[in-house]
Amino acid sequence: MSFQFSELAKAVSADRVVTPEELLALRQLGWGDGQIHRGEAEAIFAINAAMDAPDAAWTDFFVEAMGEFILNGTEPRGYVDDAEADWLIAALDQDGRLESMAELELLAQVMERAGNVPDRLKHFALKRIETAVLTGTGPTRCGGELSDTRITSAECKLIRRFIFASGGHGPAAVSRFDAEMLFRLKDTTLGHDNAAEWQQLFVDGVANYLKGFSLQKAQLSHSRRKELEDFIADDSVNVGRFFGRMAKEAPQVHNHFGKVFGRKTASPDVTAREAEGHVVTENEQKWLNGMIEADGEVDALEKALLDRIASELG
Repeated sequence: MSFQFSELAKAVSADRVVTPEELLALRQLGWGDGQIHRGEAEAIFAINAAMDAPDAAWTDFFVEAMGEFILNGTEPRGYVDDAEADWLIAALDQDGRLESMAELELLAQVMERAGNVPDRLKHFALKRIETAVLTGTGPTRCGGELSDTRITSAECKLIRRFIFASGGHGPAAVSRFDAEMLFRLKDTTLGHDNAAEWQQLFVDGVANYLKGFSLQKAQLSHSRRKELEDFIADDSVNVGRFFGRMAKEAPQVHNHFGKVFGRKTASPDVTAREAEGHVVTENEQKWLNGMIEADGEVDALEKALLDRIASELG
């Protein structure tokens, strides 16, 4: 971090306001070498925590700069490793709550843009969105508001972004953790003046968990992605010989390579897993019964969920 950036960050934190001129200077100094570094990221977090009323321009800068540092600070780009996850959790969890909508938006975008993130960051993100929906108040970044008495349309959009994020438990795949969060939100806000789309989101999410499917290798871990990128970048003799041999043998192994590079047909594993996903297993049925029977009654949202499952099972 340059001396100029450090001094400017201290001045901004002291007066708790970022002027347009200061924001431009932070952008120019922060990206002076084309990259946001650890010291700059920590200074930007400190500014965000100190600000009285962050505006849209600051939120855009904060999310962009922190996203660049977390997702693209190390190779492979677009992934979050264990150290980056730990740093982000510590930065967001200094007093046990999200300080601003900028931080919630950052967490949402990291989950959406990342190819994968460590499990502890996934679970942290779920806890934070649940807390924001149940206790948060004030305007959201993309319009609408957080309410601590009901589930608003804006909160429905945030929930959907988190549970279907590509960096979650699978691209567009809802996990058991996600589904149980949806049940907790439903039970806490039952009978409140919730947004009309809340019921649809609840049913979509839980039904996706019960009847969806995901492949074990749908997401590469950070370490595995790094191994593959290192292999591709390796121009050593051994790697060159491997690709050369593969090209020479292609006519003899046409059938094998055709399955990879030729017709785009679903593998037996994918087809089988998809078929299994359309069946609610005994364990899933026990889980669902337990969630529904927890309060001793079948409410309107649970009935809608049961109707969806029954209709899809024929």
